[in-house]
Amino acid sequence: MTPFFRVTPLVAALTLSVPLWASSNTAFADAADAAPRQPQIEQIVAEISPQRIESYVRKLVSFGTRHTLADSSSETTGIGAARRWIKGELDRCAADSGGRLQVTLDSFTQPVSPRVPVPTELVNVVATLPGTQAQSRDRLYVVSSHYDSRASDALDAKSFAPGANDDASGTAAVMEMACVMARHQFDATLVFMTVPGEEQGLYGAAHWAEQARQKNLNVAGMFTNDIIGSSRSDDGKVDKSQVRLFAEGLPPLREMPDHLRTLIATGGENDSPSRQLARHVKEIGERYVAPFKVTVIQRRDRYLRGGDHMAFLERGYAALRFTEPNEDFNHQHQDVRKVGALQYGDLPEFVDFDYIAQVARVNAAALSSLALAPAAPQKVQIRTAKLDNNTELVWQANGEPDLAGYRIVWRETTAAQWQGASMVGNVTHVTLDHMSKDNYFFGVQAVDKQGNVSVASYPTPLR
Repeated sequence: MTPFFRVTPLVAALTLSVPLWASSNTAFADAADAAPRQPQIEQIVAEISPQRIESYVRKLVSFGTRHTLADSSSETTGIGAARRWIKGELDRCAADSGGRLQVTLDSFTQPVSPRVPVPTELVNVVATLPGTQAQSRDRLYVVSSHYDSRASDALDAKSFAPGANDDASGTAAVMEMACVMARHQFDATLVFMTVPGEEQGLYGAAHWAEQARQKNLNVAGMFTNDIIGSSRSDDGKVDKSQVRLFAEGLPPLREMPDHLRTLIATGGENDSPSRQLARHVKEIGERYVAPFKVTVIQRRDRYLRGGDHMAFLERGYAALRFTEPNEDFNHQHQDVRKVGALQYGDLPEFVDFDYIAQVARVNAAALSSLALAPAAPQKVQIRTAKLDNNTELVWQANGEPDLAGYRIVWRETTAAQWQGASMVGNVTHVTLDHMSKDNYFFGVQAVDKQGNVSVASYPTPLR
């Protein structure tokens, strides 16, 4: 039997019956391909330049070392020279944008810690592009990288530590995105951030995330780009076709808050805010950067490693990590040296600048989509008051003036990505006939008049 849904509009008490798209990955992919493509996003993606990215990476490498504890007074070497150059480049792009991009230094003193032997000044370089819609500008999307580097010894602040891939690649991508996207306008606010202290303990990102939490900022999503520079693995295999996107499910907390208990009780372990964000990035990234693939890894990060997104996850924000598909550990956290025919060290010769540009394009497309779209619907609930084979969803109306309506998405309980979707109009109540709430996972997305779609919101039970 073909499933139908009934919707209750916001004003009229009209009941409609409309066929749903079939529940299959192909059906959802076809529908996504048919969705309106935004000329602004296509233009941004087209403007990302591998040549500029290469120039940024090589300039960062030229500072010799960007170790967090390195000299900060020199104008030519060390972490201080690197951050002043980054700020100068972003200032130039801010001027080109007519002053819309706002560049600041976020300075603080990091106390003594296992990898910081003396109190040390750390400085985040933060470029903010304020949103232009009053109802959306307080909603923030953050994209980050770390500009510090290291050699084999985590406390070695003097040796040559080029950090071309880890993480000049991510820093170049963030700078390129900031400069390209600053020439465009978005409803919500974008924050482009390069931070130090990652190799010492995620300190730069943790400081900014903690300040955001204390100020109760609405950080609706965060990406970090860390080690996105190589398409070649340690066995020589080249893969330019995909990027890994790490997305945490349930956080490893000692105490389980009520909203996580609800996720577990309803089988929604795969529907955390970060997983929902990852689904959105995959859909949008693959739409605008085809045939490049976004491979969602359902883990917080790799074994034995970590990135700046973790500082945001630990403070309750949805956050993701972009990383190349196959790493070569001879070119990470290694003194630059040659042993026989094997070259060690994180040098530019092992970086694929065209590949970085592809990852930057995925980031830019996803960020643009998120910042143009309405906020994810709030207070989404699924009625469970009676035994039947239908699904009834209710939610709170969005407040954006350009809202067109809502989209319902769903998938079978064994599927990782959405398999079906349908627009339901500007309503806050829908009943899906002959689709059992026991057999599918559902989400509700807000859609604006240009077709920009929000991240999906997972429904909680309503008795």
